[in-house]
Amino acid sequence: MSDRGYPEAVADEFPVPPTEFTDREERPIEIRPYESTEDGYEALVEMYDAFDPADRAQGIPPGGETRIREWLDAILGDDCLNVIAWCGDEVAGHATLVPDGDAYELAIFVHQEYQRAGIGTHLIRGLLGHGQAEGIRKVWLTVERWNRAAVSLYKKIGFETSDAESFELEMGLRLNPDADADADADADADADADADADADADPDTDPEENGGER
Repeated sequence: MSDRGYPEAVADEFPVPPTEFTDREERPIEIRPYESTEDGYEALVEMYDAFDPADRAQGIPPGGETRIREWLDAILGDDCLNVIAWCGDEVAGHATLVPDGDAYELAIFVHQEYQRAGIGTHLIRGLLGHGQAEGIRKVWLTVERWNRAAVSLYKKIGFETSDAESFELEMGLRLNPDADADADADADADADADADADADADPDTDPEENGGER
């Protein structure tokens, strides 16, 4: 289990894709979960093959078609969640949640021709909505400390800094309650049900005799 920190509060609900919007350049964009089709896969390869190397971080996305395909094959599996930002038949961006122990790591990539148009925000929110619907509990990411715009966006969405020791910030978000919280809630519900049953069985019992508490 990781000792990575996460907010105690669960994040607000995010929109579950598919969703549609118009970006700042008046282009129609649709956020959809990735579908394993040949056309969708090749469109994603094409986007990454044309990706600006200056936008790569920690070696991803990789360069070269062969390495791109190997990387995509690894993160498009059934254990990962992926959403795509489509502009017509062209991929404008891609975001993924990759399992990492008891949490998932988030990574997002927007093609340079579609950056600074609001697509990244919709893409992240769509991915998190997809993750919430699939029951994912915790998400984390890393971002360069100097990338103030990205840090501000992640904070606005609900991420909190959990590690600021290096030149990169590590940030975490709680999408759904932990299993322990679910168990506690179920136990409380069972206790309430037992108390109601006892009260029904003994109608002469006055709850005020016990301070009005259950």
